[in-house]
Amino acid sequence: MLVVAGEASGDRAAASVVARLDHDRMNVFGMGGDALGQAGAEIVTHLQRATAVGVGEVARRGLSIWSARQEIERAVSARGPLAAALLVNYTEFNTSLAAWLKRRAVRILWYIAPQIWAWRPGRSARLAKLIDRMAVILPFEEHLWRDRGVDARYVGHPALEDTTIDRATVRATFGLTSYAPAIAILPGSRPHEVRELLAPMLEAYEIVRRDRASLDARIIVAASLDRETVELLERASRQSRVPLVRADATRGAGCLLGAFDAALCASGTASLEAALAGAPPVVSYRVGWVTEAVVRPFLQTDLFALPNVLLKRRAFPELMQREATVTNMAHALSRALGSERHQMLAACEELRPLFGDRREPSREVADMITRWL
Repeated sequence: MLVVAGEASGDRAAASVVARLDHDRMNVFGMGGDALGQAGAEIVTHLQRATAVGVGEVARRGLSIWSARQEIERAVSARGPLAAALLVNYTEFNTSLAAWLKRRAVRILWYIAPQIWAWRPGRSARLAKLIDRMAVILPFEEHLWRDRGVDARYVGHPALEDTTIDRATVRATFGLTSYAPAIAILPGSRPHEVRELLAPMLEAYEIVRRDRASLDARIIVAASLDRETVELLERASRQSRVPLVRADATRGAGCLLGAFDAALCASGTASLEAALAGAPPVVSYRVGWVTEAVVRPFLQTDLFALPNVLLKRRAFPELMQREATVTNMAHALSRALGSERHQMLAACEELRPLFGDRREPSREVADMITRWL
């Protein structure tokens, strides 16, 4: 079976599925990161070669992305007839790959749907022709995709599978005192996110820290980041004197976030993980002006942070593009720790029931694949 995950959250979600498969009966190979490798998949090309978001980033890494695609095609061809493929998010890359696999009569299960509720709903038409089934992770997505002709099944969100480590244990492990509030700084799992968001997040934290009697923080390092980006994080840590915490490749940061009182985070899975853990997120994101110009006409929503999308209101601060300034981040973080803390914590409590009783998405996806094979 082929599995393709092109980013950190997809790598972890795919790994949870692969870990449940019978490896004595099937060979699993493809593109992913350390989590997939640890779960028993043969990594023929690492996701670091192909991770890119935005027009400029894709253009800069075009050759590397093309090379990763060639590696996958060669691996598939070398193994003869392929029974099934699990394609995890990473929409543009995997849509193109799905077309190539379709011509070879490979059954395709797509896990984690493109966010057509946010932008470019027209993408659904092509996917409906290419894939055999879709496992979606947000409750409202099942009907959204079924209405577009896709055999979609809601399985629950991967973040629900993470068991939060005891708050006292994490705080003791990372040297966080019991009396001081602590901030998790999560600048993203992609290099361009870290380059854009790390510095303003650290500055915002320092502004808030100066106004409080005690406040601590840790920078959470995603396991998927390349060496160059990790070195950037290490330099920033030394200069700011904010220690690093390295997230586990398989479990990610979600299991740690219950130890923190708020989070400065990039838009994406981390914002939902923080809210589910009871650490109100301040969500920020920046892309290049070319990407913004291309994307803006296709936007379908005024909400970007996943917790806000699910709650259908701006329960947590979200700062996009020009709004993602040091001043705005600092002001929003102060509110999350002070004047609006009660409301934000109440919003955190509202989230988990919205997912219903689906608590083991990896088991449901693995069962789908096993029935096929």
